[in-house]
Amino acid sequence: MKARIKWVENTLMVGESGSGHGVVMDGPLEHGGRNLGVRPMEMLLLGLGGCTQFDVVHILRKSRQSVSRCEVELEATRADSEPRVFTSIHVHFIVAGPGLSEKAVSRAVNLSAEKYCSASIMLGKSVEITHDFELVNN
Repeated sequence: MKARIKWVENTLMVGESGSGHGVVMDGPLEHGGRNLGVRPMEMLLLGLGGCTQFDVVHILRKSRQSVSRCEVELEATRADSEPRVFTSIHVHFIVAGPGLSEKAVSRAVNLSAEKYCSASIMLGKSVEITHDFELVNN
């Protein structure tokens, strides 16, 4: 897997993934940015959310569960001093689907967290990551 980050100006950067997709990252005004894109640490958090959501939906579908909605809300705490690493991350799934089993969702979330989500497992070696979920009506 490869990626390239090109500095544009001030704190503005354009990232290009190995698959050819681009993303804009920028800093806040107080650090010389123009607030034109997500912050790099936000990108890391978004990557974690996307990775685990992919797993959960895939596992549920393989289990023949009907999923009509899956959202992931993440809340991270960062250290007060440099380096401002994540110190904790909470991952909350909001899942819906006709006849969706609570047991199947719990299993999918746990499998993603413990076995399949590379981002979660990697970050979990240095950050406390917790997970929960709620089933909602479509």
